[in-house]
Amino acid sequence: MSRVGILGTLWYVVAVVVMVVGSSAAKVRHFKWDVEYMFWSPDCEERVVMGINGQFPGPTIRARAGDTIHVDLTNKLPTEGVVIHWHGIRQLETPWADGTASISQCAINPGETFAYRFKVDKAGTYFYHGHYGMQRSAGLYGSLIVDVAQGHTEPFHYDGEFNLLLSDWWHESIHHQEIGLSSKPFRWIGEPQTLLVNGRGQYNCSLAPNMANSSAAECKLRGNEQCAPQILRVDLNKTYRLRLASTTSLASLNLAIGNHKMTVVEADGNYVKPFSVQDLDIYSGESYSVLVHANQDPTKNYWVSLGVRGRQPKTQPALTILNYYKTTSASKLPTIPPPTTPTWNDYNHSKSFTKQIFSLKGSPTPPTTFDRRITLLNTQNKLDGFIKWSINNVSLTLPPTPYLGSIKFGLKTGFNQVSPPEDFSSSYDVMIPPTNPNTTLGNGVYRIEFNTTVDVILQNANALAANTSEIHPWHLHGHDFWVLAYGEGKFSKGDEAKFNLKNPPLRNTAVIFPYGWTALRFVADNPGAWAFHCHIEPHLHMGMGVVLALAVERVKNIPTQALTCGLTAKMFSKKNVVP
Repeated sequence: MSRVGILGTLWYVVAVVVMVVGSSAAKVRHFKWDVEYMFWSPDCEERVVMGINGQFPGPTIRARAGDTIHVDLTNKLPTEGVVIHWHGIRQLETPWADGTASISQCAINPGETFAYRFKVDKAGTYFYHGHYGMQRSAGLYGSLIVDVAQGHTEPFHYDGEFNLLLSDWWHESIHHQEIGLSSKPFRWIGEPQTLLVNGRGQYNCSLAPNMANSSAAECKLRGNEQCAPQILRVDLNKTYRLRLASTTSLASLNLAIGNHKMTVVEADGNYVKPFSVQDLDIYSGESYSVLVHANQDPTKNYWVSLGVRGRQPKTQPALTILNYYKTTSASKLPTIPPPTTPTWNDYNHSKSFTKQIFSLKGSPTPPTTFDRRITLLNTQNKLDGFIKWSINNVSLTLPPTPYLGSIKFGLKTGFNQVSPPEDFSSSYDVMIPPTNPNTTLGNGVYRIEFNTTVDVILQNANALAANTSEIHPWHLHGHDFWVLAYGEGKFSKGDEAKFNLKNPPLRNTAVIFPYGWTALRFVADNPGAWAFHCHIEPHLHMGMGVVLALAVERVKNIPTQALTCGLTAKMFSKKNVVP
């Protein structure tokens, strides 16, 4: 290796070390949050949203690697519990702060306050969201940005940054949605009314009515409305980092900027080998950083367009403007049409982007062998006439006692002690609807030995309707995993030859394409009870997830407040009867 190459590798290693370890300047950052319903106009139509401290989206948390975050969260919802999941934060030594109701903690009751306290050990683009019922769909989310430790830099240069939190929005309440999903016959609420960027979108009007293939009228906005787009103001020949995170409940998205390429440099809080694209697919639960060089004609403005992928779009694209503010007014509309979102079912386009993602040189590489393999078949099923999503023919239903408490204290009646199936029948045909569509409910867990290497094969299949297979982005709590390979059809042992063990990307969320499979590998080195599930909100609500339990006996100092429900509440109670 050349001297330049050696120095480059050493520089990267140092950068990663400071990302993870932090510095002596690490701080404790305190926040006091009230979660409540409030009236808001995300898309120019007033509805009820779930906000924090009167804000929608919730406040952005900004910290440095090594800092400790302390959030005193008070539930001011009148009739329902709440929790917050810190998406992408591994919760090393604090699994009770992961914010998953019935898994890591009890839901916070109305009027109660829960203290979330955890360390952000790794720089990156993250976010937080509700993880109880479908509260993410109600608007309970916000950004969490972790910068590198004080005095250190990223392995790329930029002059400024923008943070874009992407979401979808319905006009019907989450309670309407939940009841529809749990009804017989099944009642589907349909596609979202609006796509939002930082909680802002436009319904029944368009910023580009004559350009965007839209029948909607032109939006008449002054700029100070809650639904007015946030303009991206740039200076000529400067480089900007766009931090992108998708907290959508349903929609897979594609983002593009007119006449500007994007260079992808980060995925899910991990550095990747830089590569340039004209547009970018982002699935629910994913985050990216891209670099944009402002090198176009500064006398013009340019559309930033966000459209739906993976589902037949019935929601118009979201638009905002990239504005060269020193030479052009932000009120001057771009003269060229917005970028066109690729056809919704052009999966080759999606796969082409996804398969370009590799870890940056010097990143951790996976173990070359695995200790255990779990294959998870994703199917749509029926249960007594209700529609469910299932994994290996088990539809997840969560128990009233959090798994973390049940396992820690040996409460064997807290959940089914029989582990779920680790594979599915070799005769199952993933290309056609299930011949037996019936499923079962279950709440068993996969118990994982500490510090073992686990392979997970996510296997997609045909849904109940013929010629239908959906995209499923899967998110793992408590760990990052290596994405070893993607494939078509049913996974077989011969497909191991396709595994990338040299430079696979580290992620916390990975997509399974229709009728395909995705191979993951992770080291089970973080004790706790961890959710692993499809990040599409209705799919999880209908049972599409599993729970992994590993080395819970090693977990120390669980706050009693996290376990004040179910069997653990009875265990902690000093008296069975209050006088």
